[in-house]
Amino acid sequence: MSDSAHDDRLHGEGLTLAYDERVVADALDVSVPDGSFTVIVGPNACGKSTLLKALSRMIKPRTGTVRLDSAPISSYSAKEVARLLGLLPQSSTAPGGITVGDLVARGRYPHQRMLRQWSTADEDAVVSAMEMTGVLELADRFVEELSGGQRQRVWLAMVLAQQTGILLLDEPTTYLDLAHQVEVLDLCWDLHRGRGHTLVLVLHDLNQACRYATHLIVMKDGRIAAQGDPALIVTADLVEEVFGLSCRIIPDPEVGTPLVVPLARPDDPRRRHSLPSARPVPAHHG
Repeated sequence: MSDSAHDDRLHGEGLTLAYDERVVADALDVSVPDGSFTVIVGPNACGKSTLLKALSRMIKPRTGTVRLDSAPISSYSAKEVARLLGLLPQSSTAPGGITVGDLVARGRYPHQRMLRQWSTADEDAVVSAMEMTGVLELADRFVEELSGGQRQRVWLAMVLAQQTGILLLDEPTTYLDLAHQVEVLDLCWDLHRGRGHTLVLVLHDLNQACRYATHLIVMKDGRIAAQGDPALIVTADLVEEVFGLSCRIIPDPEVGTPLVVPLARPDDPRRRHSLPSARPVPAHHG
């Protein structure tokens, strides 16, 4: 890991991650650039979510250290971590009979103390989070009444109410239809671009990752195969090595980011006989 990576607020050094005797990832050096929209991708069971859990202090590395603001993340209490980074795990479930406003208000828990009452600052943080995610008008609705896309925005609002500069989201688009996936990712992009949040997402869709990420971490078999700007690291060779997929990389016609196009089988009658050569993908961040 470079010296500059050690300056990033969140990074891990020499991480071995395991569940009981099963080692999931070994000797990982990873850094989340400050102010980045970082996405972790890779095949199923490659260690993506496990890495995110280690970065958020949900699991303790068998070896190595995750550092947050230069200190080992294990040295913080759970509340201290929650005041520095927000985490949205997979498949979050709200208690029955809870309203949107009450669920979002739970994001203020890390800021509560035994003698500290609910304050104007807490109320302002909750209202601001609901405004940012477009759920303020749903404040009095029960969470179980909402659509999948609405519920995901509510969970994001709860995390935003923590008022942390770093947000970690584990597969936030799972179980959503395509339109709601784009809605959630657009919201994440707005938080990154407009408000300067550092985001770390685990995603399954490589094309979505390439479209939104400013920094990509590609994993395979518990190791990091590549990391950097998607425009610089995503190649047909990398996709075949990591995902076992033969493809062409072309510029996304909307935003110019890398777009993975699987190759047709040679015997597919729909296959074009003359394919245009792939154009270089321009860097899109700056």
